[in-house]
Amino acid sequence: MTTLRPATANVVWHRATVTRTRREAQNGHRGAILWFTGLSGSGKSTLAHAVEEALHQRGCRTFVLDGDNVRHGLCGDLGFSAKDRQENIRRIGEMAKIFMEAGVIVLTAFISPYRADRERVRGIVEHGDFIEIYCDTPIEICESRDVKGLYKKARAGQLAEFTGITSPYEVPGNCELTVQTGIAELDVCVQQVVGKMMQRGIINAANFSHQSCKKA
Repeated sequence: MTTLRPATANVVWHRATVTRTRREAQNGHRGAILWFTGLSGSGKSTLAHAVEEALHQRGCRTFVLDGDNVRHGLCGDLGFSAKDRQENIRRIGEMAKIFMEAGVIVLTAFISPYRADRERVRGIVEHGDFIEIYCDTPIEICESRDVKGLYKKARAGQLAEFTGITSPYEVPGNCELTVQTGIAELDVCVQQVVGKMMQRGIINAANFSHQSCKKA
């Protein structure tokens, strides 16, 4: 795990008495980062929210960080240049880490096109805390789902630096899970993600199947 040093030596890390372990024990599950990545229209947000719904119904502590929503506030000052995309993901990674340390299962839905940026987020948490989920959908299907008309604008040269058309997307090389969101039913995709979480010990299989994630 790597961390950035503060800009001044006068900044000192304060250790709380309520630890991540205690929060997780209270929640009845581990905190984790589920990092959904893929092209615009690949189904990242749809899948992230569907997984959150499945977890929430069973008492899990969850929160979805969505790309568009974050750019309305925390990252509202950033554009879509390579440098701004890098900063966008850096901020999201740090915020996701805070949620995770609060014992929350945080689900992020960002294109996050650059492999190095995703790996940088992976590197700020311990091994096993970060699950990268590649929403693998052919660009033709993504374009057919283009309710905002962004692909059409990019094809017409009206939108610069659009991932998949005028800006690159780097497919994950070592992600924990690849989900065929272009052809598989949503429920099937949700079960794949939940299955990976159980395999990693983030949630308890017995509790998820029969009760809630939260201990009685």
